Amino acid sequence: MGKHGKHLVWDWNGTLLDDIEAVIGATNAAFAELGLEPITLARYRDLYTVPVPKFYERLMGRLPTEAEWALMDGAFHRHYWQRAEACVLTAGAAELLAARQESGFTQSLLSLAPHAELVPLVRRHGIEPRFVRVDGRIGSSTEGKSAHMVRHLEALVGVPAERVVVIGDAADDARAAAHVGARAVLYTGGSHSRASLAAVGVPVVDSLAEAVAVAEELI
Repeated sequence: MGKHGKHLVWDWNGTLLDDIEAVIGATNAAFAELGLEPITLARYRDLYTVPVPKFYERLMGRLPTEAEWALMDGAFHRHYWQRAEACVLTAGAAELLAARQESGFTQSLLSLAPHAELVPLVRRHGIEPRFVRVDGRIGSSTEGKSAHMVRHLEALVGVPAERVVVIGDAADDARAAAHVGARAVLYTGGSHSRASLAAVGVPVVDSLAEAVAVAEELI
């Protein structure tokens, strides 16, 4: 299970991948198609939540219909994947992942990005060998990460939840960690404002290096 049994579960979008500008660009491109006003990064971070239809409810004042959601989701992903290829890893991410692996600790990657698109992108960034497992979303894009976290940990044979820390950029990452009995550290460089993350009640950090250091203290 790795040195001292400590295991990190990393989030991808907004955590290891520095893609928040691509997300905002894709969101506003999709909004333009749908007749919605553009959104600033600050407003996005204040309002964003998972499941994503709830985010649209905060913007529109009501939940989108199934037909509206299908249109919104399709438009966003079409614009996002056009931009994703140009995104880079978050500063220091590659070095942190390499150092942790070389020190004998284990780590894995769990994302709500579609598995078929996630794995090739992780591979192109040259970090796939750093993880004992890489899991993206298979199926509906409306649910949060909790159920996926259960399946992810079940596949990590010999990794008890009490020795796991989830590092992500969203309140949903902390909810998924709590759902399985793991700990969480949240990073401010992605989808949520610091105030939104602080309200969750888990440690909040401004760099991935700090996230790893805090994770080490938690377990």
